[in-house]
Amino acid sequence: MHSLRDPAARGRATALLLALVVLWPLLTVAEFKPAAIFDAQNLKTTGNFLAAFLPPERGQEFLGFLARATLETLAIATAGIALAMLLAVPLATLSSRVLSVAEIGPGPGRVRALWLHHGLRALLTVLRGIPELVWALVFVRVFGLGPAAGVLALGLTYGGMLAKVYAEILESGDTRPARAILEAGGSRVHALLYGLLPGSAQELTSYTVYRWECAVRASVVMGFVGAGGLGQLMDQAMKMLNGGEASTILLTFLALVLAADAFSGILRRHVANAGTQPRRAGIGPFGIGFTGLLLVAVAASFAFLDLGLAALFSRESAGLVGDFLRAFFPPDLSPAWLARVAYGTLETLAISAVGTLLAVLAGFALALPASGRYGAVAGQVSRFALNALRSVPELVWATLTALSVGLGPFAGVLALALHTSGVLGRLFAEALENAPPAPRDALLAAGARPAAAFLYGTLPEVTPQLAAYTLYRWEMNIRMAAILGFVGAGGLGQLLYFELSLFHYAQASTVIAAMLLLSIAVDAASAALRKRL
Repeated sequence: MHSLRDPAARGRATALLLALVVLWPLLTVAEFKPAAIFDAQNLKTTGNFLAAFLPPERGQEFLGFLARATLETLAIATAGIALAMLLAVPLATLSSRVLSVAEIGPGPGRVRALWLHHGLRALLTVLRGIPELVWALVFVRVFGLGPAAGVLALGLTYGGMLAKVYAEILESGDTRPARAILEAGGSRVHALLYGLLPGSAQELTSYTVYRWECAVRASVVMGFVGAGGLGQLMDQAMKMLNGGEASTILLTFLALVLAADAFSGILRRHVANAGTQPRRAGIGPFGIGFTGLLLVAVAASFAFLDLGLAALFSRESAGLVGDFLRAFFPPDLSPAWLARVAYGTLETLAISAVGTLLAVLAGFALALPASGRYGAVAGQVSRFALNALRSVPELVWATLTALSVGLGPFAGVLALALHTSGVLGRLFAEALENAPPAPRDALLAAGARPAAAFLYGTLPEVTPQLAAYTLYRWEMNIRMAAILGFVGAGGLGQLLYFELSLFHYAQASTVIAAMLLLSIAVDAASAALRKRL
């Protein structure tokens, strides 16, 4: 009988007990009340709204608005990524230690290089730590409604993200050619072009394409604060409770995101295949074609949006931005306000943690059939469900869940859980598919049941990878939980939106600082946990 016991049962039970002790206060703060979903009044409200989704709006005038909004969303994403690359390339070059001449040997330049490195890394942390929706809201207040706010917001946030990842990619490859060029008296530019890029171009391109895919989703979200595109049209339809228009917009957005995912996947596969081919002189036909396509897309995007870049970057605009930003200082540090911000921070943390936990459970449940364990039909159905869940942005889900369970943090929990379950479910399914079969097959050959073979043969092999995916998504969900309050889903976002609406900039400054500090703290904690996996 003793041989049938799980040797790790005591450890598993202890871990579960500790998790419940930590999780219970978070469930309380997040107002986790599943019964609210099945409340008669909430079900009636949700049913009436969903009934209004059918039939979708097909009026010619509305479809014209929809077509323009769709093109505007794609243009905002493309122009935003182009602006982000213009910001990221020099920042990544300057912040990379590999390209620092002072790193070659000792001297006073080494100290200056160290300060520059840390200063630029701090700047990148600020740029990417503040969600793009917050930047968009700020730029809307300065420049007014329209796509310019979305492009600038994407440029700043994604510029910080791209610069950080670009620098890490450059530093993770073979740095000897670049170092040799610098030691021979070459410049940073020569070391970058001839020492680092040949070995890392594929990875850099692949990540940039992936970021463009993310920018398409982000451009929709920013429309909720007036930054143009499908999001602005969706926000108007939801506020007017026009289910038919909302249905058509949502279907269009799903098709747009799935198409962007497919296009991005094709480009990344081409990039990956190019990296496995023997290296030839020049960038090759694919590189030339990709570069040409990128330049045409960027030029067409800026032309379509008609941003008036000269006016945006003029001395007058800089003065307007400066006057607006000065209103945020000094931040409100009164004890009463700090207490409210502290509770908002705790609420944001609770929303992200509980939402991520629910997503892990739902995503894993969908990943099992998606990985092919229960046949082809179940696999196709579950994969479609995962794609549908992750294609709808969290802010759109939050708008829908707020109608179902009312305003508050629980709506944010459900929104994060729905979107993240699609993301994690897809990643979990791929991890299960790629798991080594030998441990499972050995247990099956020894007479173990399929469930036991999975629990003790397959699952231990993929657990570190599943945990790493979960921690990564938790980092992302912290940032998203901080802005779900823009549609009434609690947390720091609700505080920020309310204070900005009342022009209380000193109070808003404190909230933004709390968002930034929370993002930095979670990034550091998550990175430390991933290193232990």
